[in-house]
Amino acid sequence: MNTSPRILAAELLGTFLLVLLGCGAVHAAVLTGAQSGLWQVAIVWGLGVTLAIYLIAAVSGAHINPAMTVALAFWGKFPWSGVGGYVVAQVAGAFLAAAVLFVMYSGPLAELEAKKGVKRGEPGSIITAMCYGEFYPSPGPLAVGDEPWSDEVWAKHRLLVPTERALLTEAVCTAMLAMLVFALTDTRNSAAPPSALAPVFIGLTVAALISIAAPLTQACFNPARDFGPRLFTFVAGWGTAALPGPNGSGFFTVYILAPIAGAVIGGGIYEYVVRPALAPTRSA
Repeated sequence: MNTSPRILAAELLGTFLLVLLGCGAVHAAVLTGAQSGLWQVAIVWGLGVTLAIYLIAAVSGAHINPAMTVALAFWGKFPWSGVGGYVVAQVAGAFLAAAVLFVMYSGPLAELEAKKGVKRGEPGSIITAMCYGEFYPSPGPLAVGDEPWSDEVWAKHRLLVPTERALLTEAVCTAMLAMLVFALTDTRNSAAPPSALAPVFIGLTVAALISIAAPLTQACFNPARDFGPRLFTFVAGWGTAALPGPNGSGFFTVYILAPIAGAVIGGGIYEYVVRPALAPTRSA
Protein backbone atom coordinates (compact mmCIF):
# COMPACT_ATOMS: atom_id res chain seq x y z
CA MET A 1 0.00 0.00 0.00
CA ASN A 2 1.09 3.56 -0.66
CA THR A 3 1.56 5.00 2.83
CA SER A 4 3.27 8.16 1.65
CA PRO A 5 4.25 10.82 4.16
CA ARG A 6 1.26 12.90 3.08
CA ILE A 7 -1.17 10.06 3.79
CA LEU A 8 0.33 9.42 7.21
CA ALA A 9 0.40 13.15 7.89
CA ALA A 10 -3.31 13.24 7.13
CA GLU A 11 -3.99 10.53 9.74
CA LEU A 12 -1.86 12.43 12.22
CA LEU A 13 -3.71 15.68 11.50
CA GLY A 14 -7.15 14.08 11.68
CA THR A 15 -6.42 12.41 15.01
CA PHE A 16 -4.88 15.64 16.28
CA LEU A 17 -8.11 17.50 15.49
CA LEU A 18 -10.25 14.78 17.07
CA VAL A 19 -8.29 14.78 20.33
CA LEU A 20 -7.88 18.55 20.45
CA LEU A 21 -11.64 19.03 20.31
CA GLY A 22 -12.66 16.00 22.37
CA CYS A 23 -10.07 16.18 25.14
CA GLY A 24 -10.40 19.97 24.98
CA ALA A 25 -14.06 19.61 25.93
CA VAL A 26 -13.04 17.32 28.80
CA HIS A 27 -10.52 19.91 29.99
CA ALA A 28 -13.15 22.63 29.88
CA ALA A 29 -15.65 20.49 31.78
CA VAL A 30 -13.33 19.15 34.48
CA LEU A 31 -11.19 22.22 35.05
CA THR A 32 -13.61 25.11 34.54
CA GLY A 33 -17.12 23.65 34.75
CA ALA A 34 -17.78 25.01 31.27
CA GLN A 35 -20.02 22.14 30.20
CA SER A 36 -23.37 21.64 31.92
CA GLY A 37 -23.68 17.93 31.26
CA LEU A 38 -22.26 14.82 29.67
CA TRP A 39 -24.07 15.35 26.37
CA GLN A 40 -22.20 18.61 25.76
CA VAL A 41 -18.88 16.80 26.04
CA ALA A 42 -20.16 13.85 24.01
CA ILE A 43 -21.39 15.98 21.13
CA VAL A 44 -18.06 17.80 20.91
CA TRP A 45 -16.35 14.42 20.61
CA GLY A 46 -18.86 13.53 17.89
CA LEU A 47 -18.18 16.78 16.08
CA GLY A 48 -14.46 16.08 16.36
CA VAL A 49 -14.96 12.74 14.60
CA THR A 50 -17.17 14.30 11.93
CA LEU A 51 -14.86 17.21 11.17
CA ALA A 52 -11.75 15.02 11.14
CA ILE A 53 -13.38 12.72 8.60
CA TYR A 54 -14.36 15.64 6.37
CA LEU A 55 -10.84 17.02 6.66
CA ILE A 56 -8.81 13.96 5.64
CA ALA A 57 -11.09 11.21 4.30
CA ALA A 58 -10.20 11.98 0.69
CA VAL A 59 -6.51 11.55 1.52
CA SER A 60 -6.22 8.67 3.98
CA GLY A 61 -9.72 7.32 4.48
CA ALA A 62 -9.86 8.98 7.91
CA HIS A 63 -9.47 5.94 10.13
CA ILE A 64 -8.30 8.17 13.05
CA ASN A 65 -8.56 5.09 15.28
CA PRO A 66 -6.25 2.04 15.48
CA ALA A 67 -9.21 -0.19 16.33
CA MET A 68 -10.91 0.76 13.06
CA THR A 69 -7.66 0.36 11.11
CA VAL A 70 -7.19 -3.17 12.46
CA ALA A 71 -10.85 -4.07 11.89
CA LEU A 72 -10.73 -2.85 8.29
CA ALA A 73 -7.55 -4.84 7.70
CA PHE A 74 -8.98 -7.94 9.38
CA TRP A 75 -12.01 -7.92 7.08
CA GLY A 76 -10.01 -7.25 3.92
CA LYS A 77 -10.89 -3.59 3.47
CA PHE A 78 -7.40 -2.26 4.18
CA PRO A 79 -3.97 -3.84 3.60
CA TRP A 80 -2.14 -5.12 6.67
CA SER A 81 1.03 -3.52 5.35
CA GLY A 82 -0.44 -0.10 6.07
CA VAL A 83 -1.58 -0.77 9.63
CA GLY A 84 1.67 0.02 11.43
CA GLY A 85 2.17 3.40 9.78
CA TYR A 86 -1.41 4.42 10.38
CA VAL A 87 -1.32 3.46 14.05
CA VAL A 88 1.93 5.34 14.69
CA ALA A 89 0.53 8.43 12.95
CA GLN A 90 -2.70 8.25 14.96
CA VAL A 91 -0.92 7.92 18.29
CA ALA A 92 1.44 10.75 17.36
CA GLY A 93 -1.47 13.03 16.48
CA ALA A 94 -3.16 12.30 19.80
CA PHE A 95 0.11 12.88 21.71
CA LEU A 96 0.65 16.25 20.05
CA ALA A 97 -2.92 17.37 20.74
CA ALA A 98 -2.45 16.48 24.41
CA ALA A 99 0.74 18.56 24.49
CA VAL A 100 -1.06 21.58 23.04
CA LEU A 101 -3.91 21.24 25.54
CA PHE A 102 -1.40 20.97 28.39
CA VAL A 103 0.07 24.34 27.45
CA MET A 104 -3.37 25.91 27.01
CA TYR A 105 -4.75 24.66 30.33
CA SER A 106 -1.64 24.66 32.51
CA GLY A 107 -3.13 27.23 34.87
CA PRO A 108 -6.47 25.48 35.53
CA LEU A 109 -4.68 22.13 35.88
CA ALA A 110 -2.48 23.47 38.67
CA GLU A 111 -5.44 25.23 40.29
CA LEU A 112 -7.52 22.06 40.54
CA GLU A 113 -4.60 20.06 41.94
CA ALA A 114 -4.00 22.74 44.57
CA LYS A 115 -7.68 22.86 45.52
CA LYS A 116 -7.81 19.09 45.92
CA GLY A 117 -4.51 18.94 47.78
CA VAL A 118 -2.78 16.57 45.37
CA LYS A 119 0.69 16.64 43.91
CA ARG A 120 1.18 15.75 40.28
CA GLY A 121 2.46 12.19 40.09
CA GLU A 122 0.66 11.05 43.23
CA PRO A 123 -2.36 8.72 42.91
CA GLY A 124 -4.78 11.59 43.46
CA SER A 125 -3.49 13.41 40.41
CA ILE A 126 -5.70 11.21 38.24
CA ILE A 127 -8.29 13.96 38.73
CA THR A 128 -6.27 15.99 36.21
CA ALA A 129 -4.72 13.08 34.29
CA MET A 130 -8.31 12.11 33.37
CA CYS A 131 -8.35 15.12 31.04
CA TYR A 132 -5.90 13.17 28.87
CA GLY A 133 -5.91 9.39 29.32
CA GLU A 134 -8.81 7.42 30.76
CA PHE A 135 -9.57 5.58 33.97
CA TYR A 136 -12.31 3.32 35.22
CA PRO A 137 -14.54 4.18 36.82
CA SER A 138 -14.41 7.81 35.74
CA PRO A 139 -12.79 9.91 38.49
CA GLY A 140 -14.98 12.82 37.41
CA PRO A 141 -17.21 12.82 40.51
CA LEU A 142 -14.11 13.17 42.72
CA ALA A 143 -12.90 16.22 40.82
CA VAL A 144 -15.91 18.38 41.70
CA GLY A 145 -16.53 20.22 44.93
CA ASP A 146 -14.12 21.62 47.48
CA GLU A 147 -13.41 18.40 49.38
CA PRO A 148 -9.74 17.35 49.26
CA TRP A 149 -8.74 14.17 47.50
CA SER A 150 -9.30 11.03 49.58
CA ASP A 151 -7.65 7.70 48.84
CA GLU A 152 -10.38 6.00 50.85
CA VAL A 153 -13.17 7.57 48.81
CA TRP A 154 -11.38 6.58 45.59
CA ALA A 155 -10.98 3.00 46.84
CA LYS A 156 -14.73 2.75 47.35
CA HIS A 157 -15.46 4.48 44.05
CA ARG A 158 -13.27 1.99 42.16
CA LEU A 159 -15.52 -0.89 43.23
CA LEU A 160 -18.31 0.46 41.01
CA VAL A 161 -16.60 -0.70 37.79
CA PRO A 162 -14.37 -3.77 38.06
CA THR A 163 -12.10 -4.64 35.16
CA GLU A 164 -14.38 -7.23 33.60
CA ARG A 165 -17.23 -4.71 33.34
CA ALA A 166 -14.91 -2.11 31.90
CA LEU A 167 -13.72 -4.63 29.30
CA LEU A 168 -17.30 -5.46 28.37
CA THR A 169 -18.26 -1.79 28.10
CA GLU A 170 -15.38 -0.90 25.79
CA ALA A 171 -15.72 -4.02 23.64
CA VAL A 172 -19.48 -3.77 23.17
CA CYS A 173 -19.53 -0.04 22.46
CA THR A 174 -16.64 -0.24 20.00
CA ALA A 175 -18.35 -3.18 18.27
CA MET A 176 -21.46 -1.02 17.82
CA LEU A 177 -19.33 1.81 16.46
CA ALA A 178 -17.54 -0.43 13.96
CA MET A 179 -20.80 -2.04 12.85
CA LEU A 180 -22.28 1.39 12.15
CA VAL A 181 -19.14 2.60 10.35
CA PHE A 182 -19.24 -0.47 8.09
CA ALA A 183 -22.96 0.06 7.44
CA LEU A 184 -22.77 3.80 6.80
CA THR A 185 -19.90 3.43 4.32
CA ASP A 186 -21.24 0.37 2.44
CA THR A 187 -22.39 1.29 -1.07
CA ARG A 188 -24.68 -1.76 -1.08
CA ASN A 189 -26.62 -0.43 1.89
CA SER A 190 -29.51 1.43 0.26
CA ALA A 191 -30.75 2.61 3.67
CA ALA A 192 -27.51 4.46 4.41
CA PRO A 193 -27.46 8.24 3.99
CA PRO A 194 -25.61 9.82 1.05
CA SER A 195 -21.88 9.35 1.41
CA ALA A 196 -21.37 13.05 2.12
CA LEU A 197 -23.51 12.69 5.27
CA ALA A 198 -21.92 9.50 6.58
CA PRO A 199 -19.40 11.42 8.75
CA VAL A 200 -22.27 13.21 10.49
CA PHE A 201 -23.94 9.95 11.47
CA ILE A 202 -20.63 8.37 12.51
CA GLY A 203 -20.03 11.36 14.78
CA LEU A 204 -23.52 11.08 16.24
CA THR A 205 -22.91 7.39 16.88
CA VAL A 206 -19.78 8.26 18.84
CA ALA A 207 -21.66 10.91 20.84
CA ALA A 208 -24.47 8.48 21.67
CA LEU A 209 -22.06 5.78 22.81
CA ILE A 210 -20.08 8.23 24.93
CA SER A 211 -23.32 9.23 26.62
CA ILE A 212 -23.78 5.73 28.04
CA ALA A 213 -20.18 4.65 28.58
CA ALA A 214 -18.37 7.75 29.84
CA PRO A 215 -19.50 7.47 33.48
CA LEU A 216 -18.05 3.95 33.55
CA THR A 217 -14.83 4.00 31.51
CA GLN A 218 -14.65 7.57 30.21
CA ALA A 219 -15.58 6.03 26.82
CA CYS A 220 -12.45 5.27 24.83
CA PHE A 221 -13.36 3.19 21.73
CA ASN A 222 -10.06 4.39 20.25
CA PRO A 223 -6.63 3.20 21.49
CA ALA A 224 -4.85 6.24 20.05
CA ARG A 225 -7.23 8.61 21.80
CA ASP A 226 -6.24 7.07 25.14
CA PHE A 227 -2.63 5.98 24.71
CA GLY A 228 -1.28 9.11 22.99
CA PRO A 229 -2.50 11.50 25.72
CA ARG A 230 -1.69 8.97 28.46
CA LEU A 231 1.88 8.71 27.19
CA PHE A 232 2.10 12.49 27.18
CA THR A 233 0.99 12.72 30.81
CA PHE A 234 3.55 10.07 31.76
CA VAL A 235 6.40 12.23 30.46
CA ALA A 236 4.83 15.53 31.57
CA GLY A 237 4.94 14.81 35.30
CA TRP A 238 2.12 12.41 36.13
CA GLY A 239 4.42 9.40 35.82
CA THR A 240 3.01 6.10 37.05
CA ALA A 241 -0.21 7.80 38.20
CA ALA A 242 -1.05 7.95 34.48
CA LEU A 243 0.87 5.00 33.06
CA PRO A 244 0.02 2.33 34.02
CA GLY A 245 -2.27 4.20 36.41
CA PRO A 246 -4.41 2.84 39.25
CA ASN A 247 -5.89 0.07 37.13
CA GLY A 248 -2.55 -1.56 36.38
CA SER A 249 -2.65 -3.52 33.14
CA GLY A 250 -6.20 -2.25 32.59
CA PHE A 251 -4.82 0.61 30.52
CA PHE A 252 -3.77 -2.04 27.99
CA THR A 253 -6.58 -4.58 28.23
CA VAL A 254 -9.49 -2.14 28.59
CA TYR A 255 -8.33 0.73 26.39
CA ILE A 256 -6.29 -1.05 23.72
CA LEU A 257 -7.24 -4.72 23.45
CA ALA A 258 -10.98 -4.39 24.15
CA PRO A 259 -11.61 -1.67 21.52
CA ILE A 260 -9.62 -3.58 18.91
CA ALA A 261 -11.44 -6.84 19.64
CA GLY A 262 -14.76 -5.03 19.70
CA ALA A 263 -14.14 -3.33 16.35
CA VAL A 264 -13.16 -6.63 14.73
CA ILE A 265 -16.28 -8.32 16.13
CA GLY A 266 -18.55 -5.44 15.13
CA GLY A 267 -17.16 -5.42 11.61
CA GLY A 268 -17.64 -9.18 11.40
CA ILE A 269 -21.26 -8.95 12.53
CA TYR A 270 -21.95 -6.49 9.76
CA GLU A 271 -20.03 -8.45 7.11
CA TYR A 272 -21.53 -11.86 7.93
CA VAL A 273 -24.95 -11.11 9.42
CA VAL A 274 -26.21 -7.85 7.95
CA ARG A 275 -24.49 -7.43 4.60
CA PRO A 276 -25.42 -10.83 3.11
CA ALA A 277 -29.09 -9.93 3.60
CA LEU A 278 -28.81 -6.70 1.59
CA ALA A 279 -30.40 -6.61 -1.82
CA PRO A 280 -27.68 -6.15 -4.48
CA THR A 281 -29.26 -2.97 -5.78
CA ARG A 282 -26.03 -0.94 -5.64
CA SER A 283 -22.55 -1.91 -6.68
CA ALA A 284 -20.37 -3.31 -3.88
